[in-house]
Amino acid sequence: MSDDLPLQSLALFAAAMRHLSFTQVAEEYGTTQPAVSQRIAALEKHLGTPLFHRSRRGVTPTPEGAALYEGVREHLAAIQNTVERVRTRRLREVLTVATDFAFANFWLMPRLAAFQSLQPDVDVRIVTSQTQIDIRGEPVDLATSFGTGSWPGCDAQRMLPELVVPVCSPQLRGRERVKKAADVLHLPLLHLESSGRARWMTWQDWAAAQGLRADAGGHSLTLGNYPLLIQAALAGRGVALGWRPLVDELLRAGQLVALPAPALSTERGYYLVRPHGRATGAALNRLCEWIAAECGSDGQA
Repeated sequence: MSDDLPLQSLALFAAAMRHLSFTQVAEEYGTTQPAVSQRIAALEKHLGTPLFHRSRRGVTPTPEGAALYEGVREHLAAIQNTVERVRTRRLREVLTVATDFAFANFWLMPRLAAFQSLQPDVDVRIVTSQTQIDIRGEPVDLATSFGTGSWPGCDAQRMLPELVVPVCSPQLRGRERVKKAADVLHLPLLHLESSGRARWMTWQDWAAAQGLRADAGGHSLTLGNYPLLIQAALAGRGVALGWRPLVDELLRAGQLVALPAPALSTERGYYLVRPHGRATGAALNRLCEWIAAECGSDGQA
């Protein structure tokens, strides 16, 4: 790359595209907003075209900026991924796995010790987010993502279907009066917060599948992530939609009980997602095979 188009300018540009705020870019890089603005302006001058529309509320990309971002994002991610590997790897392989709070807390973490006992020379770094992660632009080796299987620029292998059953604490007041699906909606309902259209089954979806309405009169509580929602269910605060096999261990231990209502399945589920063109090694292949085998065992159970 030439001296008059340094890597840092492109890195700042990519960060500005992610944040749509020069101020947040400055915080990320430990500099000032004017310094970031000057570097972006210098890049725009070099290219001969504006990359952002500026306003008091932040910045939005121009068509040229969006096109440039598509071109540099994958290359910057590859460079960052290589740098991270060189920096952290001495004698051990480090694999970065991106997933959501629910899968990390209830499925991956309880099983991870088993994988590391099989592969003692491999370290696993887990990155969690409640929102969908675009791993093409991140230093991530693998993602276990929830959705319909459509991730542009990635290979996706379905691991677990979306299978949902209402669950609650054995001590929840009124649980003993539940005889059918409609009775569930008269209990306090625990909702998982979502910004925009939810990617997972909601109580409205569940009720509609039963031919019911989700406003049958029970109180409700909304939680920001799935582990917090399950903690509320364990504490007897209400009924949660339990994703199997994520809640299976809690059901086996008797900490949660499934209410007498049909388990519902959809076309969604958890997928093993890997970016196209990203270098893979033996350790990553072993981790993918191990996750697939463990998910297969859960599916058979």
